[in-house]
Amino acid sequence: MNIHELKQKFQQVKEVKPDHANQLLDFSKRAYIHNEISILDYRNLVRELESLGAVIPESFFKDGSLITMK
Repeated sequence: MNIHELKQKFQQVKEVKPDHANQLLDFSKRAYIHNEISILDYRNLVRELESLGAVIPESFFKDGSLITMK
């Protein structure tokens, strides 16, 4: 999946255009968690979205380290 396909899927599901790359980042994370996209697609999307200005919220970090769910 690429950014263009992700935007189309977002618009189909949400019925609005994304306002910011962060919305697409959240949407891609949900798709990965629900096994709708592969880890490879997710990683590529994250890289592309970060280059477009998407950021992981600070609440996901503790002491400068990324908090991971186990």
